[in-house]
Order: sequence, then structure tokens, then C-alpha cells
Amino acid sequence: MTIRKIYDSGRFISAFNDENGDYIRTGILDENGNDTGIDPMFADFPQLLDIGIMGHCQHGLSGKCKELGIQCYQSGAYIDMPNMPFEDFKTIISQCEGRTFQVALGGRGDSEMHEDFENILSVCRHYGIVPNTTTSGYGLDNEKVKIIKRYCGAVAVSWYKTEYTYKAINMLLDAGVTTNIHFVLGQNSIDEAIDILSKDLIPKGISRFIFLLHKPVGMGDKNRILRADDIRIKKFFDLLSDSYIAERTGFDSCLVPGIIKNCINIMPESFDACEAGRFSAYIGADMMMSPCSFDRQNKVSMSLKEYTIKEVWDSPEFSKLREFFEKSCQGCYYRSNCLGGCPYYPEIRLCKEGV
Repeated sequence: MTIRKIYDSGRFISAFNDENGDYIRTGILDENGNDTGIDPMFADFPQLLDIGIMGHCQHGLSGKCKELGIQCYQSGAYIDMPNMPFEDFKTIISQCEGRTFQVALGGRGDSEMHEDFENILSVCRHYGIVPNTTTSGYGLDNEKVKIIKRYCGAVAVSWYKTEYTYKAINMLLDAGVTTNIHFVLGQNSIDEAIDILSKDLIPKGISRFIFLLHKPVGMGDKNRILRADDIRIKKFFDLLSDSYIAERTGFDSCLVPGIIKNCINIMPESFDACEAGRFSAYIGADMMMSPCSFDRQNKVSMSLKEYTIKEVWDSPEFSKLREFFEKSCQGCYYRSNCLGGCPYYPEIRLCKEGV
């Protein structure tokens, strides 16, 4: 087991457990090195990178997504672009040594389908970075599972409820890979989510059943957006407040406004508000870096073919986004833990007060 630390310009300290993925950080440190308890607004460099190595998706292009009613935010059902070249990926990772704890591999497709998948995972470990990945299971086989077992920290399987979904889960669990499930939570799926939690239907052996909030991005339909006044929201979050369920579930930071308003038993130290441009960033297969993968219009985006990661991170464009978190919802009791929710899509914030 390796515990790695990052001393962020002396402002605060972050620590990461390479074996189980535990991540903690101090508050802002005073001149004597004592923790003030004030949460830092952002890091000097992204401590987590979401790297979209896939420019196209075999699962989506096959028509399977449309058949299953999956609304891909990357529009993988019809966009067919080149995957990220290995040399580009290596350029990214080499800049992250000693600065970034882990990367999430994905993009417009299953990362294990990348032609240089094993080399990509290997170079992450070479530079001391833990790679994690997400899969539909569509093209997963035992050889790829062996590679994943050797290099990855964890794998998330998208909850598509197909034969290959269950096969992927079983292959990964049988190999001893830490396996999560990703479930997109929207108007169309919240009843199923409540049913899974209330009837204890999370597959045995799964580390975490993780809920990702539906966004109206790419193929995402606005009719699937959850509303803060939906009576089912309270029922869902009441279930998340149960200690047995909480220990088996997780959620993306997009759900934090709803968590804060509805889960009174959850400690605020156990979750983070939107970390886009604060502690994490997204890099697409085209080497465009933005604060969040859901910025599909490239509102805040710069090319790593022209700039370094650090230069983009310190740019006026990224700084402007951080102003949103610093200035939003002034006077709100919850703002220190919520920071105003999503800076891109105000309609998904599960908070009646809004911004």
C-alpha cells in the first residue's frame, strides 16, 4: 500500500491511498501549518484528470445505445472521430507526475477498445498515477480483464442491463477487480433507482452502485431532467441516508445540491461540491482541455497542442469559472458545501433556491 501526498504550494495537503482509492485533504493551513478548517477553493494542478482517449464508440455506432434508449452525452451513436494517439496521451501523463493522483479513462467509447489500451495503462503506472476506467461491457473479454486487473484501480460498468452488462460484471468480479456500477439518474430512471435501493437489488460483490445525474448534453433529452420539486427526490435521498445503503452507494458531484438539502445524516466532509476546474479537468481525444466533460460547446476549452496543462489550469478562462463558485448563492446557508451546483446547466441543480 502506498500513501501519496501533494503539498499544494503550502496552502493545504492532499493524500491518496493507491490501494483503495481513499482521498483526503486538509483545510487551508495557516502560517504555522495548522489546519484552519477552511476548504481550499482549488488546487495548483488537477489532482484528478478525466481523459477521453476514445474518439468513437463501437457500442454506440453499432446501434445498441439507441436500441436501449441510452442518451449518450458524447453523441457516440453518430460521431466517429479518431482515438487519442498514444504519444499524445504520454505527453499528458508525463506532465502529471507527482501532481495528479489518478485518471479516469473514457471519452466517446469504452477505453478497453483503444488500440493502445495496455500501453496507456502501463505508462500511467510508470509515472505513479492510478488509472481507472468505465465500460459498457460490449467488447470486454478475458484478455482485456487481465490487463485491467494488472493496472487499474477500479472499473465502473454502465448499468445497461444487457447480457454483456452482467457478463462484464461477473468477469471483473471473478478476476478480483474492484467493480462499481454507473447508473444514470433521471426522470425516466428514478423509480428503478428507488426500487433497487429499497429492495436491496445491488448485485453482490459490487463495491459501489454510483448514481450519475442526467444532463441535457449531446443526445441527452431535457425531458429526463430531474426537478427539485419532484416528490420522488425526497424518497430517493431518504434511502441514501440509510447507513447500510450509504456504504454501498456513491454519486457524482452534480448530485451534491440534492444531497445537502435532503440527506441530513451525511457528513459534509465525506463529499465534494462540483470539482470542475477546481480539482479536476477533462481532456478530449482531440487534446482540448476543459474543466468538465459536459462542456460539449467548449465554452472554457484550450488546446494542449498549444499549451501545457499547467498553463491551461492557470488561464483566465479557468479562473473565470472559479469565480462562479466563489460568488454564487451568497447568503445561502448551504453554499460552503454546495458552491452553487453546476456552473454549466442551472436546470439540473436539485435545489429550489437556484442561484
